[in-house]
Amino acid sequence: MTDEQIIEDLRNTFGKEFTAADVRGYCASKSISYPTVTKRLDDFKVGRGKWNLEVTRQAIQKLENTYHSPSASPIGVIESVNQNLIPQKDSTFVPFGNFRDIKKIIQSGIFYPTFITGLSGNGKTFEVEQACAQLGRELVRVNMTAETDEDSLIGGFRLKANSEGATETVWSNGPVIEAMMRGTILLLDEMDAADANKILAIMSILEGKPLFLKKIGRFIYPKSGFNIIATANTKGKGSDDGRFIGTNVLNDAFLERFAVTFEQSYPSPAIEKKILTKVSSALGLTEIDDFIKKLCDWSDVIRKTFFDGGIDELISTRRLVHIIRAYHIFENKGKAIKVCINRFDDETKQAFLELYDKIDADFVMPEKEVDESQDS
Repeated sequence: MTDEQIIEDLRNTFGKEFTAADVRGYCASKSISYPTVTKRLDDFKVGRGKWNLEVTRQAIQKLENTYHSPSASPIGVIESVNQNLIPQKDSTFVPFGNFRDIKKIIQSGIFYPTFITGLSGNGKTFEVEQACAQLGRELVRVNMTAETDEDSLIGGFRLKANSEGATETVWSNGPVIEAMMRGTILLLDEMDAADANKILAIMSILEGKPLFLKKIGRFIYPKSGFNIIATANTKGKGSDDGRFIGTNVLNDAFLERFAVTFEQSYPSPAIEKKILTKVSSALGLTEIDDFIKKLCDWSDVIRKTFFDGGIDELISTRRLVHIIRAYHIFENKGKAIKVCINRFDDETKQAFLELYDKIDADFVMPEKEVDESQDS
């Protein structure tokens, strides 16, 4: 058999990765000498008794030359994040809820995996970003989806054209490895949107242990200051009411590795008023304190009704910010509220508008939109 035939036969039998035990079994079934086959696989050897048909010796040598020690910079990166990863401070941020506790955990430098759960639009992600901004800590954020898997989290081999224009296989760190090597905060956003089976590769990392990159035969040790924070709309048990379609039931052993869980609520009307005042100030809006107060009273009534089971929808803090921004654009309260609650069904939208009308005596109910593209 030619080299190409042996390699293709091994690929069809074991896939792209296999071990010495696999090769020995293959050689016995084909009556071929083990040393003969391993010699032909020399260019694909990634470790003692390990081969990967997608990896060449040239790529491994490059990794060897770039790796120095467990505390060195990320190894063999082709898309390295070299810029400063400290989030910008946001002048509109108002601390509330669990912010101070989150900040203390980050400030401690202790590896302490943290889970933050709560309804959409209540500042879970924002508070983590701003805690890092205030502490001068770098943050690597990963938006989790059903497609997030080991390769997208940990990294893998990628094809890249070198300076001569030839294509070579180079290892590329995933965001988890970047965060470990840099000693940053790793934010796994929308954790419950991930497929439970695809993210089990980071179980050992959640225990604060080093990770063995089997594809290149290296241990990656977490640098001091590394920590993992996850946010989710649920507690990893799925969404029975259908509000958060796409959220998944997460492995209980996976969730158990998060040391603490914070339940994030919406801010109080007083705090929410401060938030909207800062947003309006940043936009250059003046003399809208009364509008802001009425918006906060309006959302508070809606939320209380929601939590009492009277309605199926509510107004989030994020949506109130949307309304302030819409008012800045359209300079019309009715239109600002209407376009920002159009996402709800007609019955809910009308109920919300009528409630605001009762709160604000000067409010003018928005008229039905006219298609200006049609000739009159």
